[in-house]
Amino acid sequence: MNGTVQRFDARAWLLFAIMAVVWGIPYLFIKVAVDSYSPAAVVAGRTLIGALVLLPFALRQKALRPAFAKIGWVLAFGAIEMAGPFLLLGHAEQTLPSGLTGLLVATVPLFAAVIALGGGDRSVLRPSRAIGLFVGFIGVAVVVLGPGLAVEGGGGLIAIGEVLLVALLYAIAPFIIARKLQDVPSLGTITIALVAVGLFYLPIGLLTQHEVPTLDGTLALVALGVVCTAVAFIVFFALIARVGPVRAPLFTYVNPVVAIVLGTLILGEEITLGLLIGFPLVIFGCWLAATGGTIRPRQVDGELTPVAPG
Repeated sequence: MNGTVQRFDARAWLLFAIMAVVWGIPYLFIKVAVDSYSPAAVVAGRTLIGALVLLPFALRQKALRPAFAKIGWVLAFGAIEMAGPFLLLGHAEQTLPSGLTGLLVATVPLFAAVIALGGGDRSVLRPSRAIGLFVGFIGVAVVVLGPGLAVEGGGGLIAIGEVLLVALLYAIAPFIIARKLQDVPSLGTITIALVAVGLFYLPIGLLTQHEVPTLDGTLALVALGVVCTAVAFIVFFALIARVGPVRAPLFTYVNPVVAIVLGTLILGEEITLGLLIGFPLVIFGCWLAATGGTIRPRQVDGELTPVAPG
């Protein structure tokens, strides 16, 4: 980005801290929202609310026209980044603790590394990155199968599979941005994708909503749309402008900490022995697989360390 201030100054650290929180708390809000909203209603609500907040900014920056020119790829991005993951997360969190969900989503860099390897990126086979892949997946196995797992039975394992599928989809989506939408303003892509996903799920949400939503659930849904979707993307763009697109995603390694702490303090979720052992393995493995052991994430063929909003 030309003219970008490529440094971590006080403003950059503030933006970094905000992102660490606003994309660490969605799992708490999703958990509360699905107690009285159907998963489809949660998706429709958060995407349409987020779109309404972002639309004035997109119009002011004239970001919609370039996105409409590649509407097919914009819709594909929306399906992979939002439509599938948001529904799967809502369904999974009817069973899983929010903190565990946040940690499993943090495996995005592991899947991204595997996808990059399949695409011919041999740097994934560097010893440090290969070790990171191994350690990360071992950490996931410990969390899922380790001692004291808070979720037991087939339903819990299905929910875990749903969240890992979310991580895979989050890993795929940035490749669409890097290869097909690199010349389209991000704000236009995100706004149109939010509108499309929201309109798709609106009738499904209305048909599947069989109870009167609670006040807590409604407030959580509004917070998902405003804070975790619209505000998060605006702050993320500001962070990219401040420190560049390579270092901006570093906050994703803090998100699971936020998710686990909030789930424990607010929802009373149990911190199991498997989680205590597996959590540092997952985070360390993801960092090593994504960065090769450096402070700055690698940028390979224009593709950045993927970011996974909840």
